[in-house]
Amino acid sequence: MEKFVKTEVRSGVGRITLCRAEKRNALKRDFIDQLNAAVEAFSIDDSLRVVVIQAEGTVFCAGMDLSEMQERAQSDSGKQEWQKDSEVYAKLLSGIYHLKVPTIAVLQGPVLAGGVGMVLACDFIVANADSFIMLPEPARGITAAMVTPLLVERVGIGAATHLLLSGERLAAADASRSGLIYDVVKSADLNDRVNLLITSIMAGSSSALAITKEHLHRCGNERLDDQLAMSIQVSAEARETDDAREGLAAFLEKRKPSWQTEP
Repeated sequence: MEKFVKTEVRSGVGRITLCRAEKRNALKRDFIDQLNAAVEAFSIDDSLRVVVIQAEGTVFCAGMDLSEMQERAQSDSGKQEWQKDSEVYAKLLSGIYHLKVPTIAVLQGPVLAGGVGMVLACDFIVANADSFIMLPEPARGITAAMVTPLLVERVGIGAATHLLLSGERLAAADASRSGLIYDVVKSADLNDRVNLLITSIMAGSSSALAITKEHLHRCGNERLDDQLAMSIQVSAEARETDDAREGLAAFLEKRKPSWQTEP
């Protein structure tokens, strides 16, 4: 099996690296399975104090692999496969979110669609100035249902509405002003900034940090897993529509989609 994920543990810092750079780190089911395995392994590693999620290449993650989604659309069991895709993705978001140690997403480049959910499941997002966040799902005839609970928790319904409905890019600097991204630095300074943050976090008590993180989740979104379970159904149903099939086909064929005018 092709390896899409690298892991490393050193001096209390666990790193998960996305390494499908030639495909802009687009997520396919095997890729998500490998990410889930990495997160599960880190969840039981008592030596860890911090977990960093990073990526190779110029794009942190372009979202789901639309070629694989198109294969699902042409399959007789497409809806069941889409549901399974949503389930393994929900497991990933929940797994990252519930890690007991602080987590840092490092954006060395843009993050789109399903990649945004993975980033939002982290406690900190540090980005270079050239990064941006984008949820282009409506232009593909689908929804960002799985990302929505985490996005609303992070920035509230108002800011989430803009990203979810407009499909516009949100530059890293603007995302920082809205509270979505923790810090934005020059590309050359990204590693130093992340290392400084790691040092600051590790100066704290492990037990105090774990208790604080659990309390934050209770104060913020204690029902996240219930919301993700609901989102699995919304995501699968949205992918079953004629517009979803047309949107995926149009994207892969590099043409404008022709949407249905009536439901």
